[in-house]
Amino acid sequence: MALCTTCQTPSLTQFASPDLVAKIVYEGHDATDDPAWRTAGAATLADYGRWCKHLCGITCLRMALGPDAPSLFELRDGALKYGAYTQDAEGTIRGLIYAPFAEYVTEVHGMDATVHRHLALDEIPALLDAGRTVIVSAHFEIRRPERPAPGRGGHLVLITGRTADGALHFHNPSGIDARTRTAELPPSQFEPFFAGRGVSLGPRVDASTTR
Repeated sequence: MALCTTCQTPSLTQFASPDLVAKIVYEGHDATDDPAWRTAGAATLADYGRWCKHLCGITCLRMALGPDAPSLFELRDGALKYGAYTQDAEGTIRGLIYAPFAEYVTEVHGMDATVHRHLALDEIPALLDAGRTVIVSAHFEIRRPERPAPGRGGHLVLITGRTADGALHFHNPSGIDARTRTAELPPSQFEPFFAGRGVSLGPRVDASTTR
């Protein structure tokens, strides 16, 4: 996996401490043992620990919004108000739910958000060429593309551009190091992890027009 050197989108993780991501996702490290948890904007450590593993899509939005984006948990709170996440009677978190998420992004953050329930990989370049970024469902093990894909979907990454020869630039909120957080892959390597759905985002309008 090659490092993407041309993308201007900030590279962010869904965990407050990027250097702990590998330990959390591969070694069972407790996410609440994160000294930087307050920087995510969570009200309590317990809230941070419960939610951080579910916020890949919100992290993608935060990257797409740019350096002046609200905190991760402020965005989470906004998405909750629109129903982009739900919780069942046992407290299990479900989401990101695309339609209410797109409504939230459009109405609150002034970005045209379009849900693509059936998205072919070869449709993504046209969206990128139109100035959009694309949040897509991919298996989290896309951070180790040299290994066989164990499945499709279950995680969200942000595709921000492509090279002349068609490689896709993307940002992975659960990348374990710099080269897997901001990366590029040819479509043939990306495809086995890709679930064929996502949400595309248009450029942000002037902040004064948002609410």
